[in-house]
Amino acid sequence: MSDVLISEVGPRDGLQNCKSIMPTAQKLRWIEAAATAGLREVEVGSFVNPKLLPQVADTAEVVAGARCIDGLEIAVLVPNIRGARAAVEAGAHKMTLPLSVSETHSIKNVNRTHAQMLEEARAIKTLLAETDAGNRPHFEVSLSTLFGCTIEGTVSEAKIATLTEELTAIGVDEIGLSDTTGYANPVSVRQMIRLTRSIAGDEKINGIHLHNTRGLGLANALAAFEEGLTTFDSSLGGLGGCPTAPGASGNIVTEDLVYMFEAIGVSTGVDIEGLLECRKIVEAALPDEELFGFIPEAGRPLGAVY
Repeated sequence: MSDVLISEVGPRDGLQNCKSIMPTAQKLRWIEAAATAGLREVEVGSFVNPKLLPQVADTAEVVAGARCIDGLEIAVLVPNIRGARAAVEAGAHKMTLPLSVSETHSIKNVNRTHAQMLEEARAIKTLLAETDAGNRPHFEVSLSTLFGCTIEGTVSEAKIATLTEELTAIGVDEIGLSDTTGYANPVSVRQMIRLTRSIAGDEKINGIHLHNTRGLGLANALAAFEEGLTTFDSSLGGLGGCPTAPGASGNIVTEDLVYMFEAIGVSTGVDIEGLLECRKIVEAALPDEELFGFIPEAGRPLGAVY
């Protein structure tokens, strides 16, 4: 039993920021290799308008293929009730609705105000209540741009608290914390975890999505772990970013995140060598995209057993 869950978001968040379009078969090879390396949750795509993000236009096919992988939790992003219906029909195990605490970013990202996004969350909650329990995905709402917005700057804690209260009242399964723009630091990570947990309760706040835009990604992950969070999003090779948040570069690198936790005695259940084999698949499929990471370059220290 691992101490933390590493959720691989590269096939969704990573690919949506790439110019290249990875074929479905290559995506499934990536996802299968990730599962073989010990990753238990993979965000495989998003049910968005394919004209806007052609990189994930095949999400339903990818979900169907990934469902053949034993023990893998298949996660997807949905921007609205239409996407949620598609996720249920495809057989996803988890869906995440992004709610930007910066209303300006929310309008730019999903063309919805806060009030409209809360209505989407209510509609999804109703949909899931009408869905057979065996086919009902876990429903997370992610508080995006939580640590700052490239358009609005800092968002007030009062606004964040209000949105957290609303989501708690709606009864979503989980509220995720997301540093969409790479603005977070270890102090602000601790503050936001404490703020949201004081409203929603510890059981609703388990995971965090971090970017490494300013080099603080791993430090922020460690701070979140020390505050009690147990689920961490990351992307193989640090692929990713937010197309609607200028300057928000890649996610934290899965290979480096796994190494950090294993090096300090926190079990991830993930094999680093398996991740490096997985990386080869992605490198071959995306020859024009730059991959990042220190462990892939430097390797583990001599004599290391993790």
